[in-house]
Amino acid sequence: MIAYVTVGADDIARARSFYNAILPALGYHLTEGLEGLSYALPIPTGQKPIHPDFYVKPPFDGQTASAGNGAMVAFEAQNQQQVRALHAAAQAAGGQDEGQPGFRASYGANFYVGYLRDPQGNKIALFSCNPNDPKRDDT
Repeated sequence: MIAYVTVGADDIARARSFYNAILPALGYHLTEGLEGLSYALPIPTGQKPIHPDFYVKPPFDGQTASAGNGAMVAFEAQNQQQVRALHAAAQAAGGQDEGQPGFRASYGANFYVGYLRDPQGNKIALFSCNPNDPKRDDT
């Protein structure tokens, strides 16, 4: 099980604006410290976390942060409408569109996804597979 995911950022304030446009709506809570941003889902009393935490931090080696080629972090939304809303909110908060929300021919009929780059260039996906939402037309 993945325990946490970390992406690098040189400008924590810009990163905070971008990720705060997405993650609180998905249930994540922010803790901020000198080491950067820590987003976590609430843990019910007596239970272990079932989803990974997400960290945004300056690189430990002191060098410039860079996005991994081929690396991507995906966050699951409740439905297609939330994917669209969060994709738009993330762009308004400094993200760059990397693929408008919609269906992709190479994925399942329920897989609805939008792609973004955060201010540092890290690739982020917002997706939903809600069976109550419309399916891709060609199925």
